[in-house]
Amino acid sequence: MKEHVQKFGRFLSGMVMPNIGAFIAWGLIAALFIPDGWLGKWGPAATINTMVGPMLSYLLPILIGYTGGKAVGGQKGAVAGALATLGAIASTSSTMFIGAMICGPLGGWCIKKFDEKMEGHIPAGFEMVVNNFSVGIIGGVLAVLSIFIIGPACVKITDVLGAGVEFLVSHSLLPLTAVLVEPAKVLFLNNAINHGVFTPIGTAQALETGKSILFMIESNPGPGLGLLLAYCVAGKGETRSSAGAATIIQFVGGIHEIYFPYILMNPIVILGPMLGNVAGIFTLSVLDGGLVAAASPGSIIAETLMTPPGGYVANFAGIGVAAVVSFAISVFLLKFFGKDASLEEAQAQVAASKAASKGQAGSTGAAATGASVNMSAVKKIVFACDAGMGSSAMGATMLRNKLKDAGITDIEVVHAPVSEIPGDCQIVVTHHELAHRAVASNPSARVVPIQNFMGAPEYAMLVDELTAARSGKAAPAPAAAEAEEKPAAPGAILLEQKNIVLNCKTVTPEEAIRACGKLMVDSGYCTEGYVQGMIERNAGFPVAIGSHVAIPHGTNESREFIQKTGLVVMTYPEGIVWGEDEELVRLVIGIASTGEEHLDILNRIVEVCETEEDTDALVDSATVEELYRKLNGLS
Repeated sequence: MKEHVQKFGRFLSGMVMPNIGAFIAWGLIAALFIPDGWLGKWGPAATINTMVGPMLSYLLPILIGYTGGKAVGGQKGAVAGALATLGAIASTSSTMFIGAMICGPLGGWCIKKFDEKMEGHIPAGFEMVVNNFSVGIIGGVLAVLSIFIIGPACVKITDVLGAGVEFLVSHSLLPLTAVLVEPAKVLFLNNAINHGVFTPIGTAQALETGKSILFMIESNPGPGLGLLLAYCVAGKGETRSSAGAATIIQFVGGIHEIYFPYILMNPIVILGPMLGNVAGIFTLSVLDGGLVAAASPGSIIAETLMTPPGGYVANFAGIGVAAVVSFAISVFLLKFFGKDASLEEAQAQVAASKAASKGQAGSTGAAATGASVNMSAVKKIVFACDAGMGSSAMGATMLRNKLKDAGITDIEVVHAPVSEIPGDCQIVVTHHELAHRAVASNPSARVVPIQNFMGAPEYAMLVDELTAARSGKAAPAPAAAEAEEKPAAPGAILLEQKNIVLNCKTVTPEEAIRACGKLMVDSGYCTEGYVQGMIERNAGFPVAIGSHVAIPHGTNESREFIQKTGLVVMTYPEGIVWGEDEELVRLVIGIASTGEEHLDILNRIVEVCETEEDTDALVDSATVEELYRKLNGLS
């Protein structure tokens, strides 16, 4: 149960947490400029307030849908997820956060499945056309379906929750209303509950008795205060650092929505605000608390202003008890359920692994961070690097070949950017300096940190583990094995003879990267922005991948500066001392790629440069013509 709750929470966190800044921006604007806000009476406030509704109705749901689609289907999945989310938004006047969390991943999944079906079937030169039209068509279809299916279904869910709250209120089960109120609030139904259910009933009560406790069931800032303070104490990484500001916005500004994402990233912690609100309502009932009218927004200031004479002790006690109970329970849940999701712990493990590797002459074994996995059930291994373009592709080829030699052909080995690791993989192999990012990108996978992508001893150890785990399993069907052995269709010539430069004089790594970049720019492969991305990529961690080879390429963000796919090759017979580990590099391959076209050449580089001796022989004896034919697969 714990594992499933954590996995679900992490996936929601992956959609919501990257957009916390947008939530905070919306919360600040709402707290300041709504009619009852701090600056609500200021002249321009009415104009600024016109942003609050569109941000809540459109911007935030679309951001969540975009992020969810990207997590499942990459950049194309992000666009499809955003389109599908817009359809859900257009179907109703309700806030479609639930719809966004459905539509985003759905759009990414549809794009991912389409790409899998089309892999290997797109004619050369038509990749961009197919990619763009597939996103447009699939995203458009999902948007239409969302209007008629997903949006209305989400509205039905909200109607059921609202009816449940009204039933509890009408049967005098006030403390139990929190059991439905808090989950409903997290689904962004707080205004519908407060003003659609509690305010009408509470107003009638206030006309008779001068106050009503119903005005405080939803607006009580205590439960959210307790939760956010718990994150300040027991949170991890960016959640802990952002919780302090969110606490002020929620408690003083009355913007309860600010704490909802903190629950969505780990749903089990909703028990804290839920039980805190139960305790708060019970306290208010015993002490006869209540407000004279609805507190909007639900801040401590609004609660104080709406408290009748003689009611301050009761109301402050209700708020205080709710906060204390919510804090205590939330701290316990965060410590128990949030421990293995700690980014700091992952970084510490990576640092320990790195220190061990340096102290053991470079032999780390198949050290791992992240989750433990059942090795006999592994179906997908991902090689991750910063851009998913070069070193990861070559590492994937290396491991794929070793698995094939070991008779294991039922495991898919792919490559990806470290920020876009597929959620369905069980093992991630990456450079040790990227291991903490890999854990954050896919916490459910086992992460194997390595020091170089070409000759890592971890490959053999990983193959041995998988072989041992599969020793009792039947061999894969011959048809599957034959399918794996089909040669790839020949592609366009991506390495031109003019871009093969031999016998270069020894320079610094940055000078070598700039030399590769100049060749790429002169050949029309990219603009200067990509060259800067290559330098930044190497600064993040060196692009030397072992076996005396370096493959300079840009960061994921700099891919926008690529104009077409192409490679350049430069040899340095005297070698370049590369990076802090002072690795020797004699062969430098610069890469600019808009898609997967360059993989055939990288695969051939893996074949001819598997060891340092192979690379040395190539650099010492090959001519431009030989390299041209060999790397383009013409001989």
